Amino acid sequence: MVKKTFKSLDEQIQILRSKGLIIKDEEKTKEVLLRENYFFISGYRHLFMLNNNRYFIFGTTFEELYATFLFDRGIRNIMFKYILVVENNIKSIISYQLSKKYGFKEEDYLNTKNYNQDILKQRQVNDVIEKMKRQIRVNGRKHKATLHYINNYGYIPMWILVKVLSFGIIAELYAILKETDQSSISNFYELDIDTLKTNLYILANFRNLCAHEDILYDHRTQKNIKDTNFHYLLDIPKYDDEYIYGKNDLFALVIILKQMLTDVQFREFIYEVGYEIDILDGRVNTVSLIDILNKIGFPSNWRDIVNF
Repeated sequence: MVKKTFKSLDEQIQILRSKGLIIKDEEKTKEVLLRENYFFISGYRHLFMLNNNRYFIFGTTFEELYATFLFDRGIRNIMFKYILVVENNIKSIISYQLSKKYGFKEEDYLNTKNYNQDILKQRQVNDVIEKMKRQIRVNGRKHKATLHYINNYGYIPMWILVKVLSFGIIAELYAILKETDQSSISNFYELDIDTLKTNLYILANFRNLCAHEDILYDHRTQKNIKDTNFHYLLDIPKYDDEYIYGKNDLFALVIILKQMLTDVQFREFIYEVGYEIDILDGRVNTVSLIDILNKIGFPSNWRDIVNF
């Protein structure tokens, strides 16, 4: 096994140059590498590498590599902002549905009888409820809202508890609800139950990635979203009868946000993403914008989704 050793800023620049990257301003490059981390910036090199994945395409500059890093940060922040909007919405809708139907105290929303009664689901039901109980134990007194209810009322209502539940737990919670409750919630978005289940799983996956500042642009999820009318209307190409964009990539997230944000929110979202893409297009010349969009999973006419 090859051992990784510490590399000084000069050595990092030497490595990049040995791979054919053009460094115009060494001092500025050193400053960026120190501030942003060589490892994270080099994670975007794949867009600019030749097929052998050892050397950069002729003419590639450090400025282009750094612009891609900044682009990914920009769209990651945008995606995170709008995922949080959906997260707040779904938490509110789920807590409203359960509180209205079963009651809002812990003895109500922690009662297994209020969830899917299928024998094959019981282990999952118990597991999710235990996770909710743990959040009450661990975080109940750490948050102002939950602490207020504990001190003044002796319990945490469902609409307050959801604030301390992770999006992942919310996705699992929806999956164990009775079908009638799942349907009531999915109808709000005009989606079927299975589509909303998948959407919540993928949203939680992307949310965690954004929160931890991982590389976003080429991320792929394990689950695929269903084929939608948007795939058809955008005339997204297929390979082996499967759409090549918008299934488990960043454009799949765009489609999910189209389904779950309001029209006004979605238009603002598309405008913000488009602004970041336009900036990147002005800063990168070595690789075409189409190639970058394809890597992200965006069709060339991706902006048209706002009109459907």
